[in-house]
Amino acid sequence: MAFQLGEDNDTGMTEMNLIPLIDIMLVLMIIFLVTATVANPSIPLTLPKTTADIIDPPPESIQVSINSQGEIAWDSEIISLDELQKRFNDAGGSAQQPTIILKADKESRYDTVAQVMSRASEAGLADIAFATDN
Repeated sequence: MAFQLGEDNDTGMTEMNLIPLIDIMLVLMIIFLVTATVANPSIPLTLPKTTADIIDPPPESIQVSINSQGEIAWDSEIISLDELQKRFNDAGGSAQQPTIILKADKESRYDTVAQVMSRASEAGLADIAFATDN
């Protein structure tokens, strides 16, 4: 006497149950949405302050400062962006290109910093150092 459970059908399972798959996908989607908003926090930042070692400035350097009002200074002389472009072009045409030491106030606009960097790049000056407080 043989023991048998279920039907006498030898065809096997012909269709797949998709409900557990859909449940898992919904849980994964919720996890993704939650972690995506945590990965890009939108909190106010206070920059720059680092613990990096202080390096002596190179022998040939230009100090460009940006204050919190967006004024640009070449060494200690406040100049416009157009004047800055002219001075960068003059410095970029020299035999040995100087290093630009960029000192930006932590309250200055990123747009002003980007404009200064863009104009330095247009003049062929690529060696830019950012000065920070320790």
